[in-house]
Amino acid sequence: LCCCPSVSSRQLCAPAQFTAKQLEKLAKKAEKDSKAEQAKVKKALQQKNVECARVYAENAIRKKNEGLNWLRMASRVDAVASKVQTAVTMKGVTKNMAQVTKALDKALSSMDLQKVSAVMDKFEQQVQNLDVHTSVMEDSMSSATTLTTPQEQVDSLIVQIAEENGLEIMDQLNQLPEGASAVGESSVRSQEDQLSRRSVLPQL
Repeated sequence: LCCCPSVSSRQLCAPAQFTAKQLEKLAKKAEKDSKAEQAKVKKALQQKNVECARVYAENAIRKKNEGLNWLRMASRVDAVASKVQTAVTMKGVTKNMAQVTKALDKALSSMDLQKVSAVMDKFEQQVQNLDVHTSVMEDSMSSATTLTTPQEQVDSLIVQIAEENGLEIMDQLNQLPEGASAVGESSVRSQEDQLSRRSVLPQL
């Protein structure tokens, strides 16, 4: 992003550039992991093991959300890197910004999303006066670390994978324990809704 002429300028830009690349790699890895979990969902369904399929589906969704969060942060870092270049060009780099850059480099070493986000807040504050302040990260940034996944998303993924592979799972869903009965009902409604939409399409 930054073609910085001086050593000090490179020191300001490099950490942000490197961070963005590392975050993009993490996003790709999370997406790969998500697909691997989806493959496990398919295998579990083929073995009529809906209980395990649900666990794998939760993992797949969590990994997908994690990947999206890494991508959002990579985009945020990339945007701020360009603001640093603007600041360098306008001779607006301050001592505080240099200190924040060091903090970003330190946060990257831990690859802690929350720490990187906190440092980005400070980084953005430093470029506010240049009227190039980037958008604040949405509050859902921490969703990648949540331990629970919305059940409807899990059900929807299971039904989707089952349909794509011609697997009959409704009997297994209906045989789940009472505490999980809502899963079967939700999946049935999901399938019925999809079938209804398909039946309407030819008439449009």
